[in-house]
Amino acid sequence: MLSPLPPRRGRSLLGRLLVVGLVLGIGGLGLAVLVDLVTPTRDSKPETPITAAPVRPGSVIPGDAGVVPAPQGAPAGHDPLTEWATKLSNTVDVPARALRAYALADLAMRVERPRCRLSWATVAGIGRIESNHGRYGGATLTDEGRPSRPIIGIPLDGGPNVRAIPDSDGGTLDGDTTWDRAVGPLQFIPGTWKRYAADGNGDGRADPQQIDDAAVTAARYLCSANRDLGEAKGWWAAVFSYNNSTEYGQKVFGVADTYARRSLGR
Repeated sequence: MLSPLPPRRGRSLLGRLLVVGLVLGIGGLGLAVLVDLVTPTRDSKPETPITAAPVRPGSVIPGDAGVVPAPQGAPAGHDPLTEWATKLSNTVDVPARALRAYALADLAMRVERPRCRLSWATVAGIGRIESNHGRYGGATLTDEGRPSRPIIGIPLDGGPNVRAIPDSDGGTLDGDTTWDRAVGPLQFIPGTWKRYAADGNGDGRADPQQIDDAAVTAARYLCSANRDLGEAKGWWAAVFSYNNSTEYGQKVFGVADTYARRSLGR
């Protein structure tokens, strides 16, 4: 078992990442790993409910399809992630505020787990399936990165297609003192959130309802166990760890493939 990763404090994560990006000169070309869409038979008991409509499975797994930090000499106050997200939002039908969070998660792992090769498109694929990017149930994603009303999943009471997970946090995150429920745009079970929680927006606390925090936490979780998501085996292992369902994995695969392709103009 991995040791818990504590929330980040002090200067914002974005600020630290932009500095690192400038030093390293990270490029913006996206890479993709071609694989056959063949998945093993698994126990189809997802940890969290699938909340999005089915999509066509794709034909590539996103590799290191990242975003570019601001070039040296960018004007003060310039936010390259917001600019990138705003330009891409209509093309991929994802709110710009959510795209910015997914890009932040990508950059965070370039610094924290560079061998993971996580793409923003993979995090975005999970965000689409879990909550339609914070829009599940008619919610909207605010400028602060929180859904207009908290997103809380069904009780994990051992019913159809769900595991039985008794309450682990006294209802602190999900309001349920009997069973755990998945919470936030990336649908974290309280125990998993406690283990991997990140303060993505630099406000001094980790909040599963805040999409920057949730996206970076999801990235940490996907990259755990020394996974390399630039390879087919590592990518599938990561997604199945999020939800052990072949149907779920294929949906994430299809959405992530679409986002990666469209971001590259394909």
